[in-house]
Amino acid sequence: MKIICIGRNYANHAKELENSIPSEPVIFLKPQTALLENDRPFHIPPWSSDLHHEIELVLRIHREAKNIASCDSQFYFDEVTVGIDFTARDVQSRLKAKGHPWERAKAFDDSAVVGRFVKLEELEKPIGDLRFQLTKNGEILQDGHSANMLFPVSDLIAEISTFMTLKPGDLVFTGTPAGVGPIKSGDRLEGRLEDRVLFRVAVQ
Repeated sequence: MKIICIGRNYANHAKELENSIPSEPVIFLKPQTALLENDRPFHIPPWSSDLHHEIELVLRIHREAKNIASCDSQFYFDEVTVGIDFTARDVQSRLKAKGHPWERAKAFDDSAVVGRFVKLEELEKPIGDLRFQLTKNGEILQDGHSANMLFPVSDLIAEISTFMTLKPGDLVFTGTPAGVGPIKSGDRLEGRLEDRVLFRVAVQ
């Protein structure tokens, strides 16, 4: 199982970090060891002083996909949830300034929260019309909508399958909207998809 992540897929998020708007999807990976499982608390790593939350829609692949067309992408995933791409922003900024890859800031242990998955047929809306939110200590900090993706889900699945074979169980993090920010020990994070609470995470 691999975790494929998309960066800068919402224009308002790219702007808040003073990044350029990409002309093609920005793709990076997290290893399986990045998964924060079994409702465990998230421990801020001691080597970062600026750890950020980034909520995202997450898809689960259920059929092998290679070189598929955008119009066929709906046949390759059947569940969706919300998750967090935890990011060591201070480390990422230092790496970006040197032109180095982001893995130290993005792929560390427990850096990927994945909520409870929902079957697509259980949703009242299509994948391109979903609202999702992150709250911290009861306050809404990120409020996203899949219609605002620069590259919609269908294009993402097709694009990824051009470069790597997608396998059943692979996860696709589709990008975060604006509102990312720091977390600290004692924070309580909650992820919602429409009217469903799909994860709760305690920060330590």
